[in-house]
Amino acid sequence: MQNAAFFVRDISIYGDLILAPMDGISDPPFRSLTRRLGSAMSYTQFINARDVIEGHPHLARRLAFADFERPVAFQLFDDDPSRLIAAARQLEKYRPDILDVNLGCAARTVTNRGAGAALLRQPQKIEQIFSCLSSSLSLPITAKMRLGWDADSRNYLDIARIIEENGGQLIAVHARTKQQNYSEAADWDAIAEIKQVVKIPVIANGDVFTVQDIDRILRHTRCDGIMIGRAAIGNPWIFSRRELSSISLDDVYALLAELVADMAIFYGDERGVLHFRKFAKQILSDIGFPQDQLRALITLTTAEQVQTRINSLLELSLLHI
Repeated sequence: MQNAAFFVRDISIYGDLILAPMDGISDPPFRSLTRRLGSAMSYTQFINARDVIEGHPHLARRLAFADFERPVAFQLFDDDPSRLIAAARQLEKYRPDILDVNLGCAARTVTNRGAGAALLRQPQKIEQIFSCLSSSLSLPITAKMRLGWDADSRNYLDIARIIEENGGQLIAVHARTKQQNYSEAADWDAIAEIKQVVKIPVIANGDVFTVQDIDRILRHTRCDGIMIGRAAIGNPWIFSRRELSSISLDDVYALLAELVADMAIFYGDERGVLHFRKFAKQILSDIGFPQDQLRALITLTTAEQVQTRINSLLELSLLHI
């Protein structure tokens, strides 16, 4: 029997690679795909605490998950401890396994209201949030954070200690500040420092694009797991520790056919195809798919048209074997 790679309190995590929560990307169809390929747990796209409290009409879709995705973490954001607690209590009825607090989102729509990475400028508020959530809920409480707001306020060690001392059960670390966004290399040394000062699991995130990067960041940081974001869009097989160059064309086409079908079921035909396009464009561009054929594929408007086109491409590839 496979041994757990690490534990989130009493929850076993079987595997050390995890799809990062990404708005517009980490929806149920793509999460399910990556789980089947080896992602060890599922994080939802971030959820606004106000939307939970006020009953946003699309909330149920954002919270949907398949049972085989467990363990499932709902990621919540807000700057107000009382709203976070009220929202978290409502979310318990959906039966997630873990509640994750977003301390890392750099989008202005989030940080301008004091949430996401902006909370890193208010350590006392983070202390209050984690203390209240940990004492109020039965779920394990975790965090995804950055290294600080900017180069002059890299307070990641203080924040990590605050999270652990106030009941946090895991920290996922995107190894850049808010101001860096993606403009500079991720600082893996900082993740290694956090791993040395806390006893709870630390998940490394940032600049993991290849299987070789997975091995390098594990050795460098001694982290418990790795969260993969942008690289997974173009190579979901990375969760099987496979490079895109090792994937056959028929496997690429089969995955895309499966994904567009799942997207159409989840969103409806028209919206499903729109969501599918970003994945198809990235994957096919990365394997050097001819641009004229790519344009023809991603301008189709129904899942049936896409699947018919993919089947034709598969037949052509089989003829050339």
